Amino acid sequence: MTKFLLAVHVLAAIVAVGPVTVAASMFPPVARRALAAPGDPGAGGTLHLLHHICRVYALVGVVVPVFGFATASEMGVLGSAWLIVSIALTALAAVVLVALVLPAQGAVVEGRDTNPARLAMATDMFNLLWATVTVLMIVRPGSTTGA
Repeated sequence: MTKFLLAVHVLAAIVAVGPVTVAASMFPPVARRALAAPGDPGAGGTLHLLHHICRVYALVGVVVPVFGFATASEMGVLGSAWLIVSIALTALAAVVLVALVLPAQGAVVEGRDTNPARLAMATDMFNLLWATVTVLMIVRPGSTTGA
């Protein structure tokens, strides 16, 4: 059962978090191009699409921690420091996405924000948090994998 839960957790992370990370990273440069050429319908459509991808996959991403908790419980590592730090960083990444990145993207799409610099910084923070969680999940101090 542990291998199944771990496989679903990893696949969910790849399928759900990957698209959000890529789409969120693409959004600020496209926003800068769209703001530089306000009449370009292609850039506006791309912004809408990227924002939609981020919103949808943010919802799908809820399965990642659900299967992560199930996997950790099955492995008996719920009290491990590396996991607690990973959980905290995952929660912080979710807050950054929901409270900063998605609203800022919406403001750009709706034309209420003409300076995507703050959005770029929030997106970078979101990506850095996810990269840190990924490294912790692979390296995990005290690992028995011998890696």
